[in-house]
Amino acid sequence: MGKINSLGVMLDCSRDAVYTVETLGKFFKLISAMGYSTVQLYTEDTFEVEGEPYFGYLRGRYSETELKKIDRLAAENGLELIPCIQTLAHLGGVTRWEDEYMCCTDAEGILLADEDRTYTLIEHIFASLAKCFTSRRVNIGMDEAHLIGLGLYLDKHGFVDRVDLLLRHLRRVLRIAEKYGFRSMMWSDMFFRLVSGGEYENSEKEIPSEIAAKIPENLDLIYWDYGNFDEAHYRAVIKAHRRMNRRIVFAGGSWTWSGFVPDNALAIKASEAAIRACINEGIDEAFVTCWKDDGAECSLFGALLTLMCVAEFAKGNFDRVEIAKKFKTVTGVEWDDFAAIERMNLKSKIDTLANPCKYMLYADPFLGIFDTTVNGTEAETYAQIRKRLKTVNNSQFGYIFDTYIALCDVLQIKYALGVKTRNAYANRDIDALLALTGDYSELERRVETFYFKFRTQWRKECKPHGFEKHDVRLGGLLFRIRHCRETIKEFCAGERSEIAQLDETILPFKQKISAGSSIYFNDWLYSAMIKPKM
Repeated sequence: MGKINSLGVMLDCSRDAVYTVETLGKFFKLISAMGYSTVQLYTEDTFEVEGEPYFGYLRGRYSETELKKIDRLAAENGLELIPCIQTLAHLGGVTRWEDEYMCCTDAEGILLADEDRTYTLIEHIFASLAKCFTSRRVNIGMDEAHLIGLGLYLDKHGFVDRVDLLLRHLRRVLRIAEKYGFRSMMWSDMFFRLVSGGEYENSEKEIPSEIAAKIPENLDLIYWDYGNFDEAHYRAVIKAHRRMNRRIVFAGGSWTWSGFVPDNALAIKASEAAIRACINEGIDEAFVTCWKDDGAECSLFGALLTLMCVAEFAKGNFDRVEIAKKFKTVTGVEWDDFAAIERMNLKSKIDTLANPCKYMLYADPFLGIFDTTVNGTEAETYAQIRKRLKTVNNSQFGYIFDTYIALCDVLQIKYALGVKTRNAYANRDIDALLALTGDYSELERRVETFYFKFRTQWRKECKPHGFEKHDVRLGGLLFRIRHCRETIKEFCAGERSEIAQLDETILPFKQKISAGSSIYFNDWLYSAMIKPKM
């Protein structure tokens, strides 16, 4: 069997968590020992750009000095540090500064193509990259630009062929990159989305030859795919990419972006199929993405199981027992200790997504948004998981296990608290309601303990910027729990005749989800409150 010659990891440093130089140095040593050769820091606006003072402003951006030090640390560990940026979409952190960037904003964080100020910004970005990175390869992004040409561009120029617009913008970006000596790679999805009604991950459609011929030759295409388990699927999509006659790089996913708990089991299953396909199709470069959507709650080291497996898969080794032994050698942690964390997802099957540790943490006790997913056994389950995690004795990653133990303590009470409250209220069982106020008080204490454990984890791995979001989330959760407790007491004392939210009948969160089943919902705001989507 063949192998993948160049293997990398992409770290998301844009979704609130910006990892410290010291943390990255520790991480680089681990992945180098696993056999990785490249690393990408996904920085939408979290790096210093000369001439653009609002770029990364208040976001914990890396300074020029820090980037140079990170570049040296990577090289010392035998890694090529490749800049991973955005030159079209996902730039809401930049375009929020309207006085500075409204003139070059199309819509929803998408830069305005054919606008001189856009290319001045991109030129400044590349000038800064050239000073800080030894590598002359760059990931220029350009993924998920769904509204390109449909915002300010439409107002200024009218409707144009959006494929032509994307290609025109791409060519200008590539010219700037080449001016500074960079060869570019980009996420490939927009080529597929613009010709197939927005479809990408399952797209096996052929890109029209007249479009493929227009894609610049000095460009590598990144085929990203995170959640499929069929090797034949990956091979088919690789072949669809190959019709564009450009070098293909594959990007898989670690599934560390679904809240506090990673889903390595799912990521490993998907990665095995993907890497087998890449080897069989002759793809010689791949990397693993470690995204951190909606708050970067999961530790940077949460993906280690996936990363160990992918490193071995890329060498043609699919022996899980042997891989587990190598994991212990590299990390000093038993495979089963890290794997025990994922029991917190309460999944019935590996290939299903579920993240109740997030949505049930933030779910409002009175609104009952997710109450139909509760089956009543969760408290005992989390008690058992907590007991298992307490057996782990590891100084290097002990702070991570402390966070999960504290989260288990919270979920033991909170998971079914809303259901218990609604049932007691429906029966007008005052004694039961008063007893539950004790659970609410204990829950407040446990949430506060969890807050401090999680804050310790953040401080060990990340710059302080971004944690303000978790102060708001967990602080808001504490006050909401307190408010609910006080409301119950007022009802029991006869100071109010009803609790209006508890009088409402709870409907299924989604029609196709069976009662008592864990689900996937990775959005803090809509877990915590009912708010119309704009």
